[in-house]
Amino acid sequence: MLYHAYELQRAWMSSASAWASIGAEMLSNPKLPMGYMGVGPMAASALEVFAHAAAPYGKPAFGIEAVTVGGKQHPVSEATVVNKPFGDLKRFVREDLPEDAPKLLIVAPMSGHFATLLRGTVERMVDSCEVYITDWADAKTVPLHEGSFDLDDYIDYLIEFLEHIGPGAHMMAVCQPSVPAFAATAIMNRENHECAPKTLTMMGGPIDTRESPTTVNDLAMERPIGWFRETVIATVPLSHRGAGRRVYPGFLQLASFMSMNLGSHMLSHYEMFKHLTAGDDDSAQATKDFYDEYRSVCDMTAEFYLQTVEEVFQTHAIPNGTFVHRGKIVDLHEITETAILAIEGERDDISGLGQTKAALKLADKLSDKKKRYYMAEGAGHYGIFNGSKWREKVAPVVEEFIAEHG
Repeated sequence: MLYHAYELQRAWMSSASAWASIGAEMLSNPKLPMGYMGVGPMAASALEVFAHAAAPYGKPAFGIEAVTVGGKQHPVSEATVVNKPFGDLKRFVREDLPEDAPKLLIVAPMSGHFATLLRGTVERMVDSCEVYITDWADAKTVPLHEGSFDLDDYIDYLIEFLEHIGPGAHMMAVCQPSVPAFAATAIMNRENHECAPKTLTMMGGPIDTRESPTTVNDLAMERPIGWFRETVIATVPLSHRGAGRRVYPGFLQLASFMSMNLGSHMLSHYEMFKHLTAGDDDSAQATKDFYDEYRSVCDMTAEFYLQTVEEVFQTHAIPNGTFVHRGKIVDLHEITETAILAIEGERDDISGLGQTKAALKLADKLSDKKKRYYMAEGAGHYGIFNGSKWREKVAPVVEEFIAEHG
């Protein structure tokens, strides 16, 4: 009933949003005097904020049409090069990119948001790299006959994507996929795979959540896995292609993220209201653009979500050396070729300091010359892969590391 209740609530909110939008447009119409007097401007702004907050959101587009490099604008082409039921591989390349430019696979998180959350990451790295990114599917759109999808499948997808890109590629995992990317790297090193990544960059990843545990980590530890299975897993209703599939709904993930910083989100919407009232449309639009992306959520398969909670956050399988892929222990000691860069944000409230850095210690057979750690001062979780700190401080470190070990 959980998913059905949400669908009913979303339908009602969608209608309310449409009416609020109509009201805001009427009050903002220059031909109507009510928009110039009394509470007219305030009412119009309030209705516009509500309309935006209540509107339904689908999957956004990457929309990267061009980048500026060396003062010159270069068009960017986007293509889907591998199509699979639970995720595609997209390729971005700018015009006039040198033929020997490195190839970089960016592994987007499967944690409730679409891969477009990393639009800024792709846009910055396409300056110097031929960029590929995992474009994970919304589980509610995948028909039941396509089977299941868990951490084993996730790792298999990464290996297949690297094989498609070919030898000499680099891999960068943002947040949650640091674990499967780390495991895939160990497996490919063990097999002396010709397509094993030259470098693996992990950014804000939960490699060992016992280090500086955050609210997210505490919530995962408070309840047994059975509680998660019985409480937060829902069945996709008949209105979607994946009807009957068991999922962890994206709307629940969004609600948990919003509740963690509810005061900040309320303040952001209040600031948007003030900008609209003052006629500062550009500032208001910046807030809208952020929430257009932030509130666009997707579902995860139940098996992937539950396995991640148990293996990563409860039993700490990776640091304890008990993580298994297809019946075999993933031995991190076998990483001897792929260079590793661990990046953390000083103010990260999702993956605390030390959680990603732990990977450098776990890969103890890897030469110290192939290891590097970087802490982005003053950066929160999103700041290490989006925004000015990412573009000006973090990305150059990644580029330098790739060049050094390319």
